[in-house]
Amino acid sequence: VQLQASGGGLVQAGGSLRLSCAASGRIRSINVMRWYRQAPGKKRELVAGITSGGSTNYADSMQGRFTISRDNIKNTMYLQMNSLKPEDTAVYYCNALAFGSYGFDNWGQGTLVTVSS
Repeated sequence: VQLQASGGGLVQAGGSLRLSCAASGRIRSINVMRWYRQAPGKKRELVAGITSGGSTNYADSMQGRFTISRDNIKNTMYLQMNSLKPEDTAVYYCNALAFGSYGFDNWGQGTLVTVSS
């Protein structure tokens, strides 16, 4: 199973971006999909997660500004990021987790988001 993240780029503070993460390969179902990010010199941190049933969770600093969603038919996850701040600058990674005998825990290659002040 491969994950392809896209949608990163350069945006001014206060702007918006929409990230996508498409999963491909032999997939029966994906239980949980998550976005993480890693800023220069910092550890990777969880941004948001979403289950196959649509339950979501967010890191406190993203709550209210970011919205995670997914299309289970397309095996694609999205992250709508609004009111971006310079401190949101990071490489954003997607992760997909599937349980069971056909389970996997895979990562995408990351997409760079740069927010200028």
